[in-house]
Amino acid sequence: MNNISVYLINASLILLVIRQIREHPLDARSLATPVLAVGCAAVLFLHSVPAGGSDLVLMAACVLTGAVMGTIGGLATRLRLGADGRPLGRAGVVAASMWVVGVGARLAFAVAASNGAGPAIARFSVAHHITGSAAWVAALVMMALADVLTRLVVIYLRGRRLAAAPAAAAARVPAGVRG
Repeated sequence: MNNISVYLINASLILLVIRQIREHPLDARSLATPVLAVGCAAVLFLHSVPAGGSDLVLMAACVLTGAVMGTIGGLATRLRLGADGRPLGRAGVVAASMWVVGVGARLAFAVAASNGAGPAIARFSVAHHITGSAAWVAALVMMALADVLTRLVVIYLRGRRLAAAPAAAAARVPAGVRG
């Protein structure tokens, strides 16, 4: 895959952030679109999951980093109930920043690896028992998947709790007071 393809894929992922900044209903479409986008990137980039040396440690560190960023982004997404009682979401500055920083860091790594930093990455990999570029690709793709999935799970659970709150409050009102 050439650098132009990488740039286009990353630009499309950043455009997803712009879409999330506008208030939108938390429905299946809004939750599935980012997963499909990262899934497509995974299909394009992820050809193997090496498990030699310290590859699994690298992948675990990247997955944990992605999950932390996703949790922060999910908690920083503003939610409110719409007029129809369904939750609406809007990514704020912190939520959007988490996504942009993650995509930007992965893009910067890819550009650096292709433009002179390859030997330094190779030396680091040898020193830390990482078996090669396939391990880095797998770790960075899994980081993106963990980021997206964690963020969406947090938003989904927060949205369900928000939607359930009025029903729970109405159930607590004594029958004679309801009118």
